[in-house]
Amino acid sequence: MMFKPKPSFITLCFYFLYCCSLMAQQEADTSYNPEISEPAYAMNKGPVVFIDEGHHNFHTKDGRYQAFAKILERDGYRVEAYTGKFTREKLAKGKILVISNALNAINVGKWYNPVPSAFSGSEIEILGDWVENGGSLFLIADHMPMGGAAKNLAAIFGFGFYNGFAIDPMNRGTAIFTRSDSSLTDNVISNGRNKGERINQVATFTGQAFEIPEQAVSILVMNNKFIQLMPDTAWQFTTDTPRIGVQGFSQGAFREYGQGRVVAFGEAAMFSAQIAGPDKIRFGMSMEEAKENYQLLLNIIHWLDVKY
Repeated sequence: MMFKPKPSFITLCFYFLYCCSLMAQQEADTSYNPEISEPAYAMNKGPVVFIDEGHHNFHTKDGRYQAFAKILERDGYRVEAYTGKFTREKLAKGKILVISNALNAINVGKWYNPVPSAFSGSEIEILGDWVENGGSLFLIADHMPMGGAAKNLAAIFGFGFYNGFAIDPMNRGTAIFTRSDSSLTDNVISNGRNKGERINQVATFTGQAFEIPEQAVSILVMNNKFIQLMPDTAWQFTTDTPRIGVQGFSQGAFREYGQGRVVAFGEAAMFSAQIAGPDKIRFGMSMEEAKENYQLLLNIIHWLDVKY
């Protein structure tokens, strides 16, 4: 594992200001409507996809993940908000569960340590059993504090989440993963169901980098340009902020678990389409460098639905 020299405090300040400007005044981009040439199902005929809204989630069906939900609905899935705690009875009504940026109530509006789990021990046990018996989980946990809040849940599936920020100190916010440099790997999800669904480039926007078990396949692999900053408070970096090298870590991976399947990602905005800041900057899937991200989303859902 390689460790990079510490970036200057000025570089970190510019990175901080850039990212915070994108976070300001985020709203869904309702104009985003990419083509889906081969829907998986006729309209409203597919299985139920739950999007968790019961754990102080930063991304919800009718909020920042509105475009996410609409893409799946146009692909034939029935997308429903999941409210309340996880129970075996309610989970049994859906095929796929999406959890994006869940938080413990303690950290709502307080993005600093300590960061306890967003889920109770009994909920984590229920989710583990549900996946092992055939459920499909799409777990997305961004930078601090979301990575820390999902750490215990990720661990039961063998993923090592971090409560930090994965950044390239010389690049302002957007990370590009491509087949040409092998940071986007060749696998059943990146290849899709046919040549038309093959993905060659994916963009992400900060997030965390995490470790994966031997049974998992990495989709997005971090190179030696990246470090993981581990601040006590989100977005507050200094030259003394602890950091680790993350070469070889993942920002997106998948595995089978018992009779079920799990996809884990360390960045959430990449599956959104938003307008950010006073200048109404397009952010997420609607950005030119992220134009294939929506196809990655569909390929993930198809794999979780065992459509390959």
